[in-house]
Amino acid sequence: MELNIKKYEELTKDELYEILRLRSAVFVVEQHCPLEEIDGKDKNAIHIFLRDNEGIEAYLRVLDRGVSFDEVSIGRVIAVKRRCGFGTRILKEGIHVAKEKYQANKIVIEAQTYAKGLYEKQGFIKTSEEFLEDGIPHIKMTLNL
Repeated sequence: MELNIKKYEELTKDELYEILRLRSAVFVVEQHCPLEEIDGKDKNAIHIFLRDNEGIEAYLRVLDRGVSFDEVSIGRVIAVKRRCGFGTRILKEGIHVAKEKYQANKIVIEAQTYAKGLYEKQGFIKTSEEFLEDGIPHIKMTLNL
């Protein structure tokens, strides 16, 4: 499994295509969610993904302060194969990158409610009541570093 950490301008066309295809397959098709997947924030993100010979197996993006929230944030978290440890690994890498590249002392996420446990295992705490985003239950969570 190869770990990739790249700014937008470092992504190859094929990598960007695969990332957007994967995010669309999960967030739009699988979850029946008509969200605007290409939201204009990718150019300001650090993209982290795990790749093997089958393609990208896990992905997330890290955004600096002011892009989505007042604090550094992590979003678009995907593990293609669930319950294999890929989600945990990619999340740990995202936290590390947030600290290293953006000197984050706090990370904010809007997590799908069903994935709350994944984030809690890394120290995130619930900071909001449940709300709907694109018809899917979410909660805001924060990790204090």
